[in-house]
Amino acid sequence: MIYRLTAEAQWQQAQCDGMFASEDLANEGFIHCSERHQILRTANKYFAETASLLLLEIDEGALGDKLRREDLAGSGMFPHVYGEIPIVAVAAVHLLLRHDGAGWQLPTTLIS
Repeated sequence: MIYRLTAEAQWQQAQCDGMFASEDLANEGFIHCSERHQILRTANKYFAETASLLLLEIDEGALGDKLRREDLAGSGMFPHVYGEIPIVAVAAVHLLLRHDGAGWQLPTTLIS
């Protein structure tokens, strides 16, 4: 599985469209995603001021050759999806919780 952080409005739009897209797809040509161990790092770095987030759990097998793991900025290998993500590839949607002073926390279903 790979993971994508998103706002509720973006996920609602994806459900209407049948495909998930984002501004990074339009601007950079791919959708930024994370591996499980990268979720909190990404959330705390890029969404520190966001009130609420959804975490899309994506079946990478459903993406075919759209998925590439790349280190484009020298910050480690991250999954990138070159194209829209069909909502049928989203296996689960989790609410990401933020705890005062502790930043974002993984949903209990993802903690092992």
